[in-house]
Amino acid sequence: MSENHTRDEPTTDGPAAGEIRTDGGLSDVEREERIDYLDVEINLLNPATPFMRDHLRVVWIGFAIWAVTTFGPITATRIAPNVMTTQMPIIGFPFHYFAIAVGGPSAALILSVWYARKRDEIDEKYGITQVSDEATDADGDAAVDEATAADGGVEE
Repeated sequence: MSENHTRDEPTTDGPAAGEIRTDGGLSDVEREERIDYLDVEINLLNPATPFMRDHLRVVWIGFAIWAVTTFGPITATRIAPNVMTTQMPIIGFPFHYFAIAVGGPSAALILSVWYARKRDEIDEKYGITQVSDEATDADGDAAVDEATAADGGVEE
């Protein structure tokens, strides 16, 4: 290899010995802390930061699951009508009615819980905290006053 190679040498202090690091030896969390989000270009197909990449991965997985649970029974009814339109023995409705009426809303509920948990995991990984009701002072004024002033509002 020539002296002007572009890859860093393997490091032994990284997460895995022998792993090639091209980011200057920073972890995703350290790199995320150094990013000024006002200067980062937003691109949904090629996220600029590790946090955005992790979050976008969760969003795309959730979208794929939603698409399958929403349009799967409809498509299956079109492809295999004999199977999907058979009467269910207990309630007497065709299976595709049950799959759409119960499966769709149930999948949406399960997906929302899954997304909230995955988002909490990502927030914890990158050290992002949320303002809660416990962060109020004795007067009941929360950190909302600070956020209002920070976003261009005028303090009265």
